[in-house]
Amino acid sequence: MPEKDRADDTFARPDGNPVWDDGLIARRVSETALPHEPPVVQPKPPVQGPPAPLAYDGPLRSRLDALRELVGLSRTRLDSRTLSEAGRVLDEAAARRKLSGEHTVVAIAGATGSGKSQLFNALAGVAISETGVRRPTTAAPIACSWSDGAATLIDRLGIPGRLRRRPLQSPEAEAQLRGLVLVDLPDHDSAAVQHREQVDRILALVDAVIWVVDPEKYADAVLHERYLRPMAGHAEVTFVVLNQVDRLPGEAADQVLDDLRRLLDEDGIALGEYGEPGATVLALSALTGDGVGELRESLGQFVAERGAAARRISADLDAAAARLWPVYATGRRVGLSEEARDEFAGRLADAVGAVAAGEAAERAWRRNANRACGTPWLRLWRWYQDRREPSTGRLAVRAPADEEATARQRVEQAVRTVADRAVYGLPAPWAQAVREAAVRGAQGLPEALDEMAARATSPVGRPPRPGWWPVAVLAQASMTILQVVGGLWLLGQIIGISSPNLGVPVLLMVAGIIGGPAVEGSSRMAARGPARRYGLEAERRLREAAAGCGRARVLDPVAAELLRYREVREQYGRVTGAAAPVG
Repeated sequence: MPEKDRADDTFARPDGNPVWDDGLIARRVSETALPHEPPVVQPKPPVQGPPAPLAYDGPLRSRLDALRELVGLSRTRLDSRTLSEAGRVLDEAAARRKLSGEHTVVAIAGATGSGKSQLFNALAGVAISETGVRRPTTAAPIACSWSDGAATLIDRLGIPGRLRRRPLQSPEAEAQLRGLVLVDLPDHDSAAVQHREQVDRILALVDAVIWVVDPEKYADAVLHERYLRPMAGHAEVTFVVLNQVDRLPGEAADQVLDDLRRLLDEDGIALGEYGEPGATVLALSALTGDGVGELRESLGQFVAERGAAARRISADLDAAAARLWPVYATGRRVGLSEEARDEFAGRLADAVGAVAAGEAAERAWRRNANRACGTPWLRLWRWYQDRREPSTGRLAVRAPADEEATARQRVEQAVRTVADRAVYGLPAPWAQAVREAAVRGAQGLPEALDEMAARATSPVGRPPRPGWWPVAVLAQASMTILQVVGGLWLLGQIIGISSPNLGVPVLLMVAGIIGGPAVEGSSRMAARGPARRYGLEAERRLREAAAGCGRARVLDPVAAELLRYREVREQYGRVTGAAAPVG
């Protein structure tokens, strides 16, 4: 019994020499052609150490690190479905980096009857993949490696050992494609669902793809809409081969090839012509071998560059970034302007009645000035009038409950307005996060403003008095003393205690009577400026307190969300390779 070698996919003969397992069809052909002679095989090359892992260059590593940071910053703001493609790219990039950097995995894909298995055999130089008229012919992916050390790469594709082959070619032909791992895929338009699933799974893992089309199905909508158009960004790792050109007469092959290029251009696939990077488009016949040598040469140069895996990861990054564009990028500057902040603070100040509080403080300062500098008789008269005025019949302008409801509505309106200003131009997920931060901050804000207003408006001591205040008080006291002295002197003359002399006491009384109101009026005029400044200072303190409360509860959380968005937008710019943040 032959014993299967898992590492080399060979069978060991009793004499110790290896025999390549080239598949059922190949074995039948060999047995029929050479019934009495053992197959001629190449000697097994010496066992080498494991190949070096793949190395990404600095820009690609930087982009991958930025994508990883971007996903980490976005997990609490975006759903897992939105980030799933980015996470897959990171996982596949990390997995591919651990594997061989000396091998390039290329898949051959195509529709039913396109001849991809025939081309696979032509490149391998032996009938490895089964061909025939039965459809689908390729039921499972088959891998063919031109050098050792590709086992882990093929393991990653999920291809079992019984479906792994090595080509039978001359040393020169094998050296031309050294490092190539070629995978023949099932038909992408197969009626079997599991075949299509295998195609999609492996296409997401290989380094490059050779799309094989035929003159009848090269314009197939399924191929262009499901595969070529979505993978337009992967043009540098894409080969498009027009097979079966031997069936086209005269110049028809060139016409079909030109039309194929036109369709690829409409799909957005850059064509690698005139030295420009892009997809390689060739025409050949796997049956006659015409053009196969050109494809083998292109593949040899492609594999020798050892850059297909990195270009594939870079293209996957571009595709993931394009899918994330709606949730990160915006066409305008975002954030809260100073005008919006000032407007929010003004609305809160209006809600707590900062203007009314300043006016009340101004009136209180004037009353204190009038009491200190006014005539005692006028103060006595005002006190008497206040005592005589009934307490009933005076209604409040607005009930306290109505005032509280109105203030709460003003606060809520202020929060909604500043939230609308903050989310203007933001992508939907980040706008929602900013609104939620504003709503959370608005909870309990009216009560906090009321408590703050009570502390800010409570007196902390006697209001400051200007330098002329004591002089006015002394002058008013002097006028009062003149009135009292003049009145007592006049009374003494009337009752005969003092000698008659009406001129002096009358003059004293008149001076006091006229001087008192004059001092009061002058003090009232002089008090306007200090009273106004005192009221404005009280209003300013209340406005600052309201603004500080609103800033701590609403603006700071909103600003934190906006800062988080700027951070992820900057990371997104690094992912896309932009010099400046996107949006």
